[in-house]
Amino acid sequence: MPKIPRGLTDKDMVKNYVEEETIEQQLLTAAKKAEKLRAIAEAEAPPAPLAKAGFTPELTDKLGRELLALKIELSNAGVKSYNFKIKRDGEKITLTVTDKRLY
Repeated sequence: MPKIPRGLTDKDMVKNYVEEETIEQQLLTAAKKAEKLRAIAEAEAPPAPLAKAGFTPELTDKLGRELLALKIELSNAGVKSYNFKIKRDGEKITLTVTDKRLY
């Protein structure tokens, strides 16, 4: 065992001391890194499509369900080839189904 030198200042005693990282410090560092990555991912997230601007998730869901019901009705009626035509008249938007075979 080496001899302990006497008469050293506090600064000299801790000059070569390196503190080990504790589990708490590791977890805090990992949390900060994850937060930075999340912030970067949010900044890079694509903007919401302009076509859905103003649509609530509930409204989008309801519209999707109605379109699915329409497709099922068309399938049951034997219409396999169709297009949708959208017409706007003032505050009303009309969606009509046209058979592709007619055009």
